[in-house]
Amino acid sequence: MISYKIRLFIFQLLLISTFTSAYADESANDNADGRYEWKAEHDPNGIGKFYMGREIAHVMGHPAAMWLERPEREAEENLTRLIELLKLKPGEVVADIGAGSGVITLKMAPLVAPGGKVIAVDIQREMLVRLKNRMLQTKIENVDLHLGAPKSPELKAESVDLILMVDVYHEFEFPYEMVQNMAAALKPGGRIALVEYRLEDPKVPIKLVHKMSEKQAIKEMTLANFHLTHTKTIDELPRQHLMIFTKNAPKDE
Repeated sequence: MISYKIRLFIFQLLLISTFTSAYADESANDNADGRYEWKAEHDPNGIGKFYMGREIAHVMGHPAAMWLERPEREAEENLTRLIELLKLKPGEVVADIGAGSGVITLKMAPLVAPGGKVIAVDIQREMLVRLKNRMLQTKIENVDLHLGAPKSPELKAESVDLILMVDVYHEFEFPYEMVQNMAAALKPGGRIALVEYRLEDPKVPIKLVHKMSEKQAIKEMTLANFHLTHTKTIDELPRQHLMIFTKNAPKDE
């Protein structure tokens, strides 16, 4: 069996991606509206692109899917408690953005049945294929596999009750556009549950650009045109913030 330290080392190596000339052209477009900034000197675990003062991290590639499925993950992140805190109900439509190989998708799907479903969204086809195979093994059927895009999860307007993002938002190449489109996909009163490793806690053993502070997350998620309100932050998980944002809802609701 591969040791935890070796898995962690492989995961960190696979985070480093290769830039292409097309990606360089994209950086010029980013600078055009002033929303994003590029810096030559930056964290090696980031892509050199900054949004609202935060460097965007490298995306975890599909070869590192075993990191998502590591047996230690339950103890490290308490996924069971995370799912409980979401308070899922039968009949709800949940979008798991950056679903990867579906570890959390498959935990949620039985809880929204009957009548509900989980839309597993990822930008890597290989992840969705891996998830499809796991669905066949578990005989879970109320999951839709959905190929997203860098700027949008490609969901229908006002079609989703809950959007969940676990340790993925900080990797979005276009966070502004993604949140704008996710907010549009929420039903009125719908929620976004954002889970990120706590930057405020130096004991959390994750690279800095793969963490987020609560303050930074709220700043990015509550721009006026998103119509999202930060309704609560739950810090019951061992290493992560669970931050809830509600569409068109006052903070004291």
